[in-house]
Amino acid sequence: MIRFADDTTRQQVYNMWKTVFGDSDEYMEIYFREKYRNENTLIYFDEEKDKEKAVSSLQMLPFNFSFHGGEIPIAYFSGLCTLPEARRKGFMGALIEKSFNEMDKNGVPLAILVPQEESVMKFYRQFGFIQTFDAGAPLPDLREIISESDNLKAAYETFDSFFRRRDMTVQKSPKDFQAIVEEAALFDFPVKKSLMGMSRVIDAEKLLAVFAKKYPETQISVKISDPLIRKNNAVFVIEKGKVTRSNPEKVMRYNLETDALVQLLLGYKTSTFTIDYSHIFPEKQPLIGFMME
Repeated sequence: MIRFADDTTRQQVYNMWKTVFGDSDEYMEIYFREKYRNENTLIYFDEEKDKEKAVSSLQMLPFNFSFHGGEIPIAYFSGLCTLPEARRKGFMGALIEKSFNEMDKNGVPLAILVPQEESVMKFYRQFGFIQTFDAGAPLPDLREIISESDNLKAAYETFDSFFRRRDMTVQKSPKDFQAIVEEAALFDFPVKKSLMGMSRVIDAEKLLAVFAKKYPETQISVKISDPLIRKNNAVFVIEKGKVTRSNPEKVMRYNLETDALVQLLLGYKTSTFTIDYSHIFPEKQPLIGFMME
């Protein structure tokens, strides 16, 4: 059974996180105070001898994401974990698919996550996630920013200016920044670089609508295939800055799975696609970092 967390199950999520990730109490105090929210947390409960036990959970943290000159709401997947004795039973997969429904209901068109290991990427690919962020790009030096600022507000403005002018990146609020600084202080302000990340289309039409508005001269029709989110299976026509659904029998020039679509829309290495795609979707440099990883 899958349910959202509440105050009676919050401690079970905390204990599960501690068991699986082994993070310090100091880090977890910051995370569960600043980032954790019951309403963003899904839990899988397994029945044992007529009792329910929380065995797997994930969190969908809300952020804004700069996307083709504007900002869209996204969900950042955090704390995906399953107790060791409950693994390989499909619990996490069920949670991920449930999360897609919840994001769609809440009007969130894009999901992002940062896999802890490259080997874990294979697991997420089966749910339509694909790499859209590369690791290793330099990020602002928090220690330097804070030392050169009069207060936390001024430090945030310097920090924010680095990300706010970039397309295809997660934007942080002043409250996010406060948590980032508090976490960094625990580890003596280590130098940070961008993270490897993956993305997944939740609502193809909404994302295409933003793209169409930004590039009103673009005229294409594309058939999208998505084995997990039914509403994404459609033919979309982009013309004069708008997106419409078309007759599925119409002959299409472009046929895309949602994993390729998200790479194209985020501008991730679009120059490596065929010229049919690369001349339509401009290449960007998607970037993700400072996610309390």
